[in-house]
Amino acid sequence: MKIFRFVIITILLYMCVSIFMNSSEITNSVIFSFDIWKKNIFPSLFPFFVISNILINYGFVDILSKIFKPITKLLKVSENSSFVIVMGLLSGCPSSSKYVKELVDKKIISKSEASKVLTFTHFSNPLFVINTIGYSFLGNIKIGFIVLIVHYISNFIVGLLFRNYKIETTKNNITNNYNNNLGKIITDSINSGINTLLLILGTVSFFLIVTTIINNSLSINSFLSSIISGIFEMTQGLKYVSLLNVSLKIKAILSVMFISFGGISIHVQTFSIINESNIKYSPFLIARIIHSIIAGILMFIIL
Repeated sequence: MKIFRFVIITILLYMCVSIFMNSSEITNSVIFSFDIWKKNIFPSLFPFFVISNILINYGFVDILSKIFKPITKLLKVSENSSFVIVMGLLSGCPSSSKYVKELVDKKIISKSEASKVLTFTHFSNPLFVINTIGYSFLGNIKIGFIVLIVHYISNFIVGLLFRNYKIETTKNNITNNYNNNLGKIITDSINSGINTLLLILGTVSFFLIVTTIINNSLSINSFLSSIISGIFEMTQGLKYVSLLNVSLKIKAILSVMFISFGGISIHVQTFSIINESNIKYSPFLIARIIHSIIAGILMFIIL
């Protein structure tokens, strides 16, 4: 334990020194993270965070559960989990972790079911994939659509692989959880959404600083640098991949693998959100590794 503490302290001290020595690059990384948050993350997630909380309080989960019953039955989860699937598809990661936490907190689904649902509801925001990855990074909207479809299909395959993961079901009656105090619901939803988004901003900024320090400290080529960046922070990795002197096929494969794994930054965000409700994290980690591998193989076959 003492050795572990010593290693952590040494790493943090080295990071402090690196920040002073590379202040301009670190500053640019933080500015880049804030720009991502301001232009992509906040506008795409904040409305869904607020609206989803209101929908849960007004029984929308019950409505969706009836519509998507065949899908939830196939994946062997309760009908109430359909809310996470739909809202996750619309808003993108790491929103699914917030949705399952809200359902667990209201005792609409169990903790074990929440852990299972997280394995196959890791969706990147569709507008981010098509516009940012397809159009801006890869310069090909068609490839952006293919990346999105492969990302979704491989996620569904992960759901099938985890369908026999045993869960506890809850007998809670959703209708008893309705809350008609709209003013309080809106206020609570806004506060919760802002806190989660600030957590995301801080996490993205931190891991962008980490990847910048790693790239400055190690003499590695641009290809390996982009891989390391993508493992730590997805968006920066995607940006570096787009600048590589490799074929569009390789860029597309790396891009779909990055968004399917999510990056350590997304994993830290997810863990921080679900840890408050004691939802198990390890199945999510295993699922993301499998998801990334399947997505990469599918993209290779398609292209």
